[in-house]
Amino acid sequence: MKLSLHSLLVTGLLLIQTGTCFAQADQKPNVIVIMTDDQGYGELSVHGNPVLKTPQLDKLHGESIRFTDFHVAPMCTPTRSQLMTGIDAVKNGASNVSSGRTLLRKDLRTMADYFKEGNYNTGLFGKWHLGDNYPYRPEDRGFGETLWFPSSHIGSVPDYWGNDYFDDVYIRNGVRKAYKGYCTDVFFDRAKDFMKKSADDKKPFFVYLPTNTPHQPFYAKPGDIGEMEQAIENSEFASLEEETKNKLIRYLAMIRNVDQNVGDLQKFLKKNKLDKNTILIFLTDNGSTFGPKYYNAGMRGKKVQLYEGGHRVPFFIKWPEGKLGTPRDIKGLTQVQDILPTLLDLCGIQTDETNDFDGISLAEVLKGEKDVDPERALWINFSQMPFYNYPSPYARSIIEKSGAAVLWKDWRLLNQRELYNLTEDPLQQNNVIDRHPEVVRQMEAYLDKFWEESKDVVNKPQRVIIGSPEENPSMLTSCEWMDVFMDRQIHVVRGDAKNSYWLLDVAEAGNYTFELRRWAKETEATLRESVDSGKSFPIAYAKIYLKGKAGTFRGRKKVEPSDQGIKFTARLKKGPVALHTWFDDENNNSLSGAYYVYVTKK
Repeated sequence: MKLSLHSLLVTGLLLIQTGTCFAQADQKPNVIVIMTDDQGYGELSVHGNPVLKTPQLDKLHGESIRFTDFHVAPMCTPTRSQLMTGIDAVKNGASNVSSGRTLLRKDLRTMADYFKEGNYNTGLFGKWHLGDNYPYRPEDRGFGETLWFPSSHIGSVPDYWGNDYFDDVYIRNGVRKAYKGYCTDVFFDRAKDFMKKSADDKKPFFVYLPTNTPHQPFYAKPGDIGEMEQAIENSEFASLEEETKNKLIRYLAMIRNVDQNVGDLQKFLKKNKLDKNTILIFLTDNGSTFGPKYYNAGMRGKKVQLYEGGHRVPFFIKWPEGKLGTPRDIKGLTQVQDILPTLLDLCGIQTDETNDFDGISLAEVLKGEKDVDPERALWINFSQMPFYNYPSPYARSIIEKSGAAVLWKDWRLLNQRELYNLTEDPLQQNNVIDRHPEVVRQMEAYLDKFWEESKDVVNKPQRVIIGSPEENPSMLTSCEWMDVFMDRQIHVVRGDAKNSYWLLDVAEAGNYTFELRRWAKETEATLRESVDSGKSFPIAYAKIYLKGKAGTFRGRKKVEPSDQGIKFTARLKKGPVALHTWFDDENNNSLSGAYYVYVTKK
């Protein structure tokens, strides 16, 4: 049979078009996960906020599928650890924002590990907060490109001294580097550079964009502050107590900046023809820090509380080419642990059979093939803040079974003492635990199951590795003191009289130098000096004590007025060790521990 020239051309075009379709179908989607810090469910105008306008986030809401009963931990590190692993915080090691309990178990694979193994370029831009030292840094956990700052916020103890959100020093791929601009703008801009390069290299990308805003300290751009000052003064909140009002203005101003960056990102994706085959997710890490003081979207509670306002947050997901159907609300209990298994399914990334996620894949729910299981139960548990001067075996940072929240249908069982039904009592004002014994029994059965799965690993601390080629020297700070909270530079300036110890693991036998300092090296301050008009210490002696399988060492040295730090050298074997330090006055009274210790293997 002979074909005309026209038929051959049509056939060829069809083959080309079919091949193009197959190529598009085989191309893995890009993934962007944006997570803001301390922004509550109510800090969106689409959720009814009476003063804050978020037109770009509202637009994303309108283009997305929204899980309307979506939950995280009421504290940022547990949420981040659950996002990265799909495993509950009580099992993955990172259950608190400081106090030696921020370290994500090194044996667990992260979201970045999975995407890297799936041939994605992986990048983190912003807040990590799952470990500042090897092997817990983002560059150790699957991210090929990293731009981040250590610990909980800009201005934390291990952060570059004096960072204030503008023109700061961040860690790029393991090296500190100065950047011009406002922090959130820098993180979004560098993320866009990474996406553009990945697209030019024809590689799919996974971008994790966890902003540090609107977490305190409340530093915002002047233009955003001015807009929010006007909005607050023309609102019912103009009569708020002055300090609270000023903080609220700056808090909302930071969210306004996030909103603008989300809009700019969407324009960037469209301009570079990346918008169609990119999965874009937006969520926040815990409840609002200000909600109960002005607007809380009809909920009780805030950050660090088990009431609904502490852990119910927005979750939007958009993927135009993903055949997910029209933008819509989806009911049913969902949680941050679900994101990783869901993304692996949506992106076709294979996992081994030994994975044991606590979250579930919601891919079929997103595609409209099934509903969220109406009988599903969730639990929330985390390590509470230990506001003590010294470590205690009974510290609040020790997780207990009775400290959990259990969520089932519209029921909320809190601390095994309070029961609320959200349908009848959305503000959780009426504790009905004595009126529903059958519901309590059912929910405590769930609690027993969750605890049984966790009890062998809960509260097991992780250890920073010293002397490894991947990080030598290492900077240890009071952020990782066990079961004592001391994580802000302002705490160092004030000279808080606290102390604890570090749990370490010596990578290789050898001579290790430990330099004890009160101030970060970049300040060039002596041990006795005052910095930023803070408290000066009359430090006369520095002491150190190491104890563990790696060895035992004791040392005490006199401090001279010109000393910036005091060095001790110990011969250590490979293995675990605990490090204790003290600064004492002339009468041998302890003033504090060393807030900074620089460890070098010779």
